[in-house]
Amino acid sequence: MQLSVIIVNYNSMRLLENCLFSVQIAMLKIEGEIIIVDNNSTDGSKEYLPPKFAGIKFILNDANLGFAKACNQGFKISSGNYVLFLNPDTILAERCLKDCISFFESHADAGAAGVRMLDEKGIFLKESKRGLPSPSTSFYKLFGLTAMFQGSRTFGKYYQGHLPENENNPVDVLSGAFMMIKREAFEKVNGFDESFFMYGEDIDLSLRITQQGYKNYYLGRISVTHLKGGSTSYNYKYVQDFYGAMKLFVKKHYSDKPILYRSFLYTGIGFRKMLAMIALPFR
Repeated sequence: MQLSVIIVNYNSMRLLENCLFSVQIAMLKIEGEIIIVDNNSTDGSKEYLPPKFAGIKFILNDANLGFAKACNQGFKISSGNYVLFLNPDTILAERCLKDCISFFESHADAGAAGVRMLDEKGIFLKESKRGLPSPSTSFYKLFGLTAMFQGSRTFGKYYQGHLPENENNPVDVLSGAFMMIKREAFEKVNGFDESFFMYGEDIDLSLRITQQGYKNYYLGRISVTHLKGGSTSYNYKYVQDFYGAMKLFVKKHYSDKPILYRSFLYTGIGFRKMLAMIALPFR
């Protein structure tokens, strides 16, 4: 089997329905499978979707296990040479999956690949390609230098702004909204770290894939639509979960760094969290 598509759903019934229509079309000439892991949705997803998509495998959880754990659940019953972890708030183009597989087949060093993501207005989403968080990249983003000098190799490193939007290039971090991974690479890193309930698991996984000698590729010539935030509510819990995941990443990967290094990152995360909390009522 060439490809397994794994989608984690939590109360995104209508978005997932549209996503599945696009995935089915994109897989017409691919030997593959689609696996949905539902994290105990209460919006009717578990009742409505399985009868409508009879050829799709469903795992229906009795609790919300989080994104990372649910992805690993789906992987355990998958058998594709490549595995695509996909958000339910995405729409794929017809040739998207074929082109991604072709890229893997011609690049033996590729462990994972992401694509050029666009919002519903066709605007490029910068998180399609990112650099690893570090004191310098955090400082530049915190004080607005990343936004001011987006194309700079130094100041724009957080979003890899020096790399052209429409070209293929190796990058540090791919987005979990669309991440296709070679099966052997995913097995070597033992899958997603389930310590990350939601958010940050894509950064962690991207780093561990490169640590195994593979490359993460951003494919700028392949586009998908990502209805950013369509399956997530931006609220107090989101802010808590997101910045909590950033702290967990620092604790896990930078524990051997000097205390000043880690303190700077923790301070930056805390400051950004405070700003996000202040901004909540105005969004």
